Amino acid sequence: MTLSNPMIQKQISRLFVIPFLIVFLSSCSSLSSMKFWGNGDLDIDEPRPLQVISNTKNIQTNWNLSFSGENYLGNFIPAFSADNIFFADSNGQIKSFSSSQGKVNWEKKVNSLSSGISSGFGMLVVADIDGNIISLNQEDGSILWSVNVKGEVLAPSAISSKFVITKTSSGELIALDRNNGEIVWSYRSKLPTLSIRGSSSPVIDDDKVYVSFDNGRLTVFELDSGFPVWDGAISYVSGASELENLIDSDSNPIVEGGLVYTTNYQGNINIFDIAQKRSVWQAEASSFYSPLLIKGLIVLVESASNIKSYSTKTLQESWASDEFLNRQLSNPIAFDGSIIIGDFEGYIHIIDPLNGKPIGRKKISKKPIKMIISRSKNFYVVDESFNLFSLSI
Repeated sequence: MTLSNPMIQKQISRLFVIPFLIVFLSSCSSLSSMKFWGNGDLDIDEPRPLQVISNTKNIQTNWNLSFSGENYLGNFIPAFSADNIFFADSNGQIKSFSSSQGKVNWEKKVNSLSSGISSGFGMLVVADIDGNIISLNQEDGSILWSVNVKGEVLAPSAISSKFVITKTSSGELIALDRNNGEIVWSYRSKLPTLSIRGSSSPVIDDDKVYVSFDNGRLTVFELDSGFPVWDGAISYVSGASELENLIDSDSNPIVEGGLVYTTNYQGNINIFDIAQKRSVWQAEASSFYSPLLIKGLIVLVESASNIKSYSTKTLQESWASDEFLNRQLSNPIAFDGSIIIGDFEGYIHIIDPLNGKPIGRKKISKKPIKMIISRSKNFYVVDESFNLFSLSI
């Protein structure tokens, strides 16, 4: 039986290997309410009601644009180049517009898409539902090339001066020539028996490609050759069932200061030292999102929407908050010295990173907030119905 609730974000795949399992666990929100790690109990708590706060920081809406399609996975985010923003929806509508007023520069219609847009080196990249990677010109949206990678792509690609790096849902990492789309190298990871429907994007840094896979491992590759330099487990399976052993890493690695910060579901937050090529610290955690580094803290939104923070110096827990428990929080971002998150009721929250207390709030949508990204003096929010908002404080 498959749940058809429109709130679904992610679906667990490859369930045919577990004949006794009769229900698809289908969403980040559904998964976050199921405690398969820890005590194993079902969390039936309702979303935590919002407490009255005093707004010491106010959120301003600059403009908003409406797109079409379904954004349940939250894998469609805007891309940027200079003063231009690029955005694509699941129906294949692609637009370029100005960041200041939201005025459209050009638009292009392609096949229905499976993931959002990437921008870099004068080009744009999207992936359609048939496994085609499509490259477009940033200036006018004209198609430069298209190549089929024979797999579903659920996360934006990474672009370098030479390559377009794409990861498929079947665990294959592919490097395409940026000029013509020809496959230069590829690597296939070992898939777990069970995985969550979703994927992380590759991260390119210092001629290396950092990738987190569905098997809960971080792997680092040479950009030019695709040679695996080193890898490590973000966490190991330790449960008695396939459900307990779901340890997908659907969050992008964060490469900062010679370290790589990673998370996975029902696993750990784990820090790897690039020079030593190994893990140097970890703590039990379950998250769909990348850690946020802000003001000497590592901030993590867990799958149940509780928030934890750790000191970057001591790696001891700084503060924790369950004020947003079960509110299906979005990814966190750092903006104007504060933490910004969204929730399932369309609220944007401003949080003081020093103590975890809310200091601002605004309802901008009737739909769940799926993804937030910051750029210059503004931050941009995408909701479940493909409304794109430009906001500032």
